Amino acid sequence: MKFDSVEVALETQKIHLPEEEREFTSTGAQLRSGVTLVNRYLIQEVIGVGGMGSVYRARDLHFPTVVKLVAVKEMINQAPDPLVRKTIVQNFEREANILATLNHPAIPRIYDYFSVDDRSYLVLEFINGKDLEAVINETPGFLSEELVLAWAIELCDVLSYLHSHKPDPIIFRDMKPSNVMINQQGHVVLVDFGIAKPFQAGQKGTMIGTEGYSPPEQYRGEATPLADIYALGATLHHALTRRDPRLEPPFSFGERPVRKINPAVSPEFEAVINTALQYNPQDRFQSAEAMKQALIAAGRKTGLLHRIVSTTAPISTGGIKPLWTFQCEDELRGSPVYYEGMIMVGCYDHNLYALSAADGIMRWKYPTEGAIVGRPAAYDGDIYVCSEDHRLHVVSARTGQVSWTYYTEDRVRGSPRIAEEHVFFGSDDHRLHAVNIRSGRSTWRFETAAPVRSTPFVGTEAVYFGCESGDFYAVDFRGEVKWHFRAKAAITSSPWVAENMVFFGALDGHVYALDAHSGWVIWRFRMGKGTISSPYYWEGMLFIGSADHNIYAIDARSAKEIWRFKTDHQVSSSPVIYKDALYCGSADGNLYCLEYKTGRLRWKFSTKGPVIGSPLVYDDVVYVGSNDHFLYALLA
Repeated sequence: MKFDSVEVALETQKIHLPEEEREFTSTGAQLRSGVTLVNRYLIQEVIGVGGMGSVYRARDLHFPTVVKLVAVKEMINQAPDPLVRKTIVQNFEREANILATLNHPAIPRIYDYFSVDDRSYLVLEFINGKDLEAVINETPGFLSEELVLAWAIELCDVLSYLHSHKPDPIIFRDMKPSNVMINQQGHVVLVDFGIAKPFQAGQKGTMIGTEGYSPPEQYRGEATPLADIYALGATLHHALTRRDPRLEPPFSFGERPVRKINPAVSPEFEAVINTALQYNPQDRFQSAEAMKQALIAAGRKTGLLHRIVSTTAPISTGGIKPLWTFQCEDELRGSPVYYEGMIMVGCYDHNLYALSAADGIMRWKYPTEGAIVGRPAAYDGDIYVCSEDHRLHVVSARTGQVSWTYYTEDRVRGSPRIAEEHVFFGSDDHRLHAVNIRSGRSTWRFETAAPVRSTPFVGTEAVYFGCESGDFYAVDFRGEVKWHFRAKAAITSSPWVAENMVFFGALDGHVYALDAHSGWVIWRFRMGKGTISSPYYWEGMLFIGSADHNIYAIDARSAKEIWRFKTDHQVSSSPVIYKDALYCGSADGNLYCLEYKTGRLRWKFSTKGPVIGSPLVYDDVVYVGSNDHFLYALLA
């Protein structure tokens, strides 16, 4: 999250600031990582530096079992004059008071305000993303008109909210790319309200702003809501032309038209920007809402508007830093599970690890005698995990001590599923096992034609699973077969049941949808190669990876392909959906975050080994293991 207010002074061309409103460049020592403020906010790293202090990413320790991140904005008050010191604190408090009255998705929420010695702090919602200035600078060539149009409409919306604020309108006064964050959902968030102020007609304000973006009247201390419209026009001009107005003569936008620099921009969009940048306020749009409607009309005329969906404008935020990492002794091929503030994950080093979800510190580890390649299951204080040592292990979640074990006659490579006071899992001994969780004894075992590595899905009427011979079964709760289907190759993929259909993939290159009651084939979807990835169903769509390197989105009713996203290697990982994003790993070593509706890439995180297991997303944090021996915790 970035906060950076640059005030400008003018002598002929620069504004003179009153002494009490100047920024002081001597910011003092930054807080170190690991410092805890007021016994609550654990500082993790510096994420921005301003004229009077730094901005930190911190963890709120009032939520010990989850990772709640906040942005802590610091103001170091080193003014020698007591009156000036008091004024500086009052201005900082003004920002806190303004934010406390605002409630808009494009404005960070404020959580806390306090002072420690000569430093004051605002605790704000942490915005995970990049500021627009960084996006402009890091994008090869020009940003697309569609992208900038979407952001422009959103910025008009938030300005309209501020300008209609009751009892007094709020003028932002510092619209510029570095104060516009683009979050990981691709939406704008307006940051740094340090010089925002309530507007009162006829009252002359402070001569403050950022040179190049501020309109002429703001240099005279006459900022009105129309000043924000001019600054938005300057911001859009910068975004589309890559020409920084701070490096150009003041008010010279007319000498460098948008389309002369970037011919790909439509005349309609250029006309909106030109109107916003008029020298005289009365010649501009007279409200942010009027500018928004003009942008929408331009988008409709150019045909761009219908392409701007609610989740448009994704970005790939390279250089993502994990919240924490944990190193195991061998490959992590399985998937983690969350339980009571802990992340449980099995490893090829034969251990089941229990880690603090907040910081990745190991609570305990439980050794088995074989590799663990599946996902553990948690139930009633115990963790159930299968191992290639032929056993199901049941371990206390609190202590890591074994409660009981159950033996099969071969390796167990699938994951357990718990329902109806039983744990269901397959084994390479060609059986699906149903074990009573109270007694630890077998209730029944269902014989199959080959090893069972598919994790069963327990529905209301049957247990559904496949095996390595290509056979797929629906078995009732007495262990008797209801129906049986045969694919042309192994079924390692774990099924999903929804809308009275059973969905699964197979190594024969197909995704299947069968009638859950009869086993009749409803449809087949052909991929380029086979799959061991398990499908994920969400809102009528089915998502699955394939050895052909693609992640597919399929209409669950018609089997029509909605989109596909190509990675650089086969996709054995199973996708998961969280909020409006899809997360899935690839053998190319990356975890991908995509818009689930469109398949557009938002970001990818690179590990040093194949990502075979499926990610876990809990409380806005993604946990994923890699064959590089590390478990990673990343912001969703």
